[in-house]
Amino acid sequence: MPYITLALAVLAETIGTAALQASQQFTRPLPSLIVVIAYAAAFYLLSIVLRAMPVGLAYAMWSGLGIVFISVIGLVAFGQKLDLAALLGMGLIVAGILVIHLFSGASPH
Repeated sequence: MPYITLALAVLAETIGTAALQASQQFTRPLPSLIVVIAYAAAFYLLSIVLRAMPVGLAYAMWSGLGIVFISVIGLVAFGQKLDLAALLGMGLIVAGILVIHLFSGASPH
């Protein structure tokens, strides 16, 4: 169950970050409201995950997946391009998350 909750936390954080871009420095009310609600939900869900998972592992997965997802959203929704170095770096992040999930004794399985 912690992985489902963590996935929801990442989703909320990603929505909040996308809305942050759309808020244009908090000058647009609706995206600004979405930022506040989504980040509050993300941190609440992350706090629930911490009942079952060490903070370092949870945060590594939460932030790493958030980086990858918001980069895809940035490309699709905002036309932001990624160079080869950025793609390789994100590949290493995903590889690190997989190592944690598959091989770490500290990760809940």
